[in-house]
Amino acid sequence: MSRFFAHWLIILAVWTLVIKFIFPVAYDATYGHAIGTHIYWDFWWVAHLWLAWAFLSRPGYTYHLALGISVVEIAIIVTKFYIFFQEPDWTIWQTNWFINKVFVLACFVLILAYLVIKRPSFARQRDRLPLPS
Repeated sequence: MSRFFAHWLIILAVWTLVIKFIFPVAYDATYGHAIGTHIYWDFWWVAHLWLAWAFLSRPGYTYHLALGISVVEIAIIVTKFYIFFQEPDWTIWQTNWFINKVFVLACFVLILAYLVIKRPSFARQRDRLPLPS
């Protein structure tokens, strides 16, 4: 399950970079806007890559890291959804943001459920996955 979550987090990080950085820069370049006008500055993708790495390498703090990031991400996204649905604005930018957040929310709800139900011990040496060479 750890590998599944690690791969999903890597895909989310790359997708986030595309939606929040590469697509806006391409849009700005195409339509003559100042480059960076539509970038949505967000660095959660760094935390997602860190957690993906932790799921694969399993340092002793993996459980607490995954639990903390999951709870914070879920709380932030649910709050943002609540605010968004007060007056939804379905522009291309908001739709991209919304779709990204749906997948991020799904990922972290599954991670949280896994952590609560299974309570894996990531610190035990025998549970470690070999790192790819």
